[in-house]
Formats: sequence, structure tokens, C-alpha cells
Amino acid sequence: MRETRILMGMPITVDIGGTPGTLIASVFGYFEQVDRRFSTYRTDSEISAINRGDVPVKDWSAEMMEVLALAERTRNETDGFFDIHKADGSLDPSGIVKGWAIRNAAEIVRHAGVRDFFIEAGGDIQSSGRNASGQDWSVGIRNPFKTDEIIKVIYPRGRGVATSGTYARGQHIYNPHEPSDAIADIVSLTVIGSDVLEADRFATAAFAMGSDGILFIERAPGLEGYVVDINGRATPTSGFGELCEP
Repeated sequence: MRETRILMGMPITVDIGGTPGTLIASVFGYFEQVDRRFSTYRTDSEISAINRGDVPVKDWSAEMMEVLALAERTRNETDGFFDIHKADGSLDPSGIVKGWAIRNAAEIVRHAGVRDFFIEAGGDIQSSGRNASGQDWSVGIRNPFKTDEIIKVIYPRGRGVATSGTYARGQHIYNPHEPSDAIADIVSLTVIGSDVLEADRFATAAFAMGSDGILFIERAPGLEGYVVDINGRATPTSGFGELCEP
């Protein structure tokens, strides 16, 4: 069963083979809960209340504390290139919430005893097992200059995949060390990690590094990546090619 809904401001697709619709409903229900807690666009969300100063730290939810701790850990691991603090002092954890939520949704599916599934939210993906045809799940990397064209196909085999870029949403990622300078040298960076959370948090940070981001991914244990620069030139990490083998 495969279903797509618009939640958290993006299309979310859940594909779970041979299971009742109640499980898919539970997964989408979880994403709705995440949106109600973390959306910076909702005035009734917990993060909005925190940014208004309406909620003391002692009353922050366990989920909020977990995400903020992950954000701080990622900031430290990336030399500050990942930072959820905005210029006005407010918090925007959206750069890590998506991967965190997909990973948790995948655990809901696994706890139900299902091993073959595919969950995608806004281009970030966690898959497991095989698709309805009995084949390994495959993920296409889009040409950022012609988005209906696939330039690479990878087989994550249980790993997580996340892509950061400016080709779809414009300049929404910035270098915290030079926030006034647009990232203009690269347009798309795909990261494959042990799970979608690892891929997502480092994809955001590496893109903020510009052309140096692929070097960071190359050096990071357990990560592979594929970057496309403004001239259309693609650069993969040394182990990326193994992911392209069916």
C-alpha cells in the first residue's frame, strides 16, 4: 500500500507492502504530531510558544529536548556549520526535525513487524527490505537544472538518504559563519548515512559549507555523498559508486 499526503508543508509518501491501512494511518498521524510540535509556521506549536517565551525550559517536552540536544551535537560535530539559532535569537530546528521524524516513523513500522517499507518526506528517504516487485529499493538523484531528469540511481539498502539544495526552494540554507553570503557555488548535495537522521543532519551542514562540504562528507565515517556545483559538474565521495550497483 502506497499513499502520499501533504504534511509538515511537504509531500510525504509511505509505501508499506501487504499491510493494513491502519499502519499507514498511524505513520501519518505521527507526522501530524511532529508538525503540531515543531512547525515554526503554526502559532499553536510548542516551538512557537518557546520562541515567544511562553513556556519555561522545565516544561519543554521530552521530544523537544531530544531534538535540541541533537541540534547542539550536530553544531559541535560540524564546527558550527549547523545552527538552529536564527539572527533574531529564535530557534528553528527544521533542519533536523525532518530526518528525526522519518527515522521515528520507520521505527513505528518496524515495531509492527514490517521489514519492507519506504518513507519519503520532502526528498529525504528511509527504506528497508524490498519493494513490491521483490527488488531492492532504488532512489533517483534529480538533475538540479532539469528536475524531471534523474542523473544517478542509488540502492541505499537500509541506509538513509537526504538531499539539500537551492534548486527547489531557493536560498533557504545559509552559512552560520557568514549569514549574509548566499551559497552560490553548489546547487545540490545528496548524503547517504546509516539512517535518514544521520544523512539529513549532515546534508544540511555540508551544504552550508559550500564546495568544501563534499570534503567534509568524504572524511566523515559512515557517510557518502554526491554534489552538483553551479557549473553542472558532479563530484562523488570515494565510496559513492558502490551504492550505484544494483
